Parts: sequence; structure tokens; C-alpha cells
Amino acid sequence: MSEPSRLIKKYPNRRLYDTKTSAYITLSDVRDLVLGIENFKVLDAKTGEDLTRSILLQIILEEETAGVPLFTTDLLSQMIRFYGHAMQGMLGKYLETNIKAFTEFQKKLQEQSHSLYGDNSTQMQSDMWSQFMNFQGPAMQTMMSTYMDQSKKMVHQMQDQLQNQTRTMFSGIQLPGVVADVSKKPKPTEK
Repeated sequence: MSEPSRLIKKYPNRRLYDTKTSAYITLSDVRDLVLGIENFKVLDAKTGEDLTRSILLQIILEEETAGVPLFTTDLLSQMIRFYGHAMQGMLGKYLETNIKAFTEFQKKLQEQSHSLYGDNSTQMQSDMWSQFMNFQGPAMQTMMSTYMDQSKKMVHQMQDQLQNQTRTMFSGIQLPGVVADVSKKPKPTEK
């Protein structure tokens, strides 16, 4: 990620100060920076601590409570269960990769729309996306369902591999107070 083009300072009174414009801004203004794909960083004015993530989470919370939520309660619950889990880092990377892929798909759709409709592409793109979802919705859902099933299988395979590697790694170590499973010991050869 490149150097932020804007530095925003958060003061103890909870106000946000944009050093580029020398003015106080709101979370809505920060949201506009995100939508405008402008690179920025939010720092605590007193300690210098990076608060960018917490500000972005605040914006997500406002968006989730202000209309049609993006995340279901079940999805949020499942995400919370991953915190502290061995797969936490993998889930974050998985979600990031999939959001990037979806963003690339959306970008290509916008480019195609612009090449077909020129300056009227914004409205046409919105219409095209609606039509695409109406006509291709079931096919898209099937494709996404298949993709999710494959991803789920891949995660299970990785978990199985980790368990097998762990068993192999610790199989020769005798732990005090743990009785070895005699049924899995190799039988002595008879002479």
C-alpha cells in the first residue's frame, strides 16, 4: 500500500481533523474518501496510534445499521467464532482474496459498460447489473454455491492435513500420564 495521501487526526473530543484540507470532518466524509478510493490514515492526535481500522469498522457499523445490512447475523456470529481460532489468519486472507476477485469482476463490468455506453454508463451499468442479477441470478447463485462448496472442501482438507502432520510429529513423544494406544503399536516380528 502506498503512502497515504491524507492524514486525519482524531482528537480526544472524538472529532476528526483532515490535515490536507485543514478542516474538521465527519465519519460520512471519511466514508466518501473510501468510496473515492483515496488513501488515508487516521491517527490519534495525542498518542500517534493508528486508528484507521477502528474508524473503518465504525463506518461499517453505521452502514450495517442504516439500511439493508450486508452481513447476516449468522455470518457475523461465524466470523466472531474465528477470533482466536487457528484458522483466523486463513479466514481473513480468504475473505480478502474473494473480495478482490469480486471487485475485479465488478470493475470489468464497469469498463465494458463504459465502452458500450460512454458517458451514460453509470445509469446503464446500474441497469445492466440489475438485469444481469435478474436473469443470471440463479446461475450466479449456483456458481457461487459450487465455489463455496469447493472452498469448504479445501479448508477441510487443509485441516485434515494439519491434524495428520500433528499426529505424525507427536506420535513418537511419550507424555507423562498419557497411556499409549497399544492397538496402533507395530507388532514384534516372530522368529
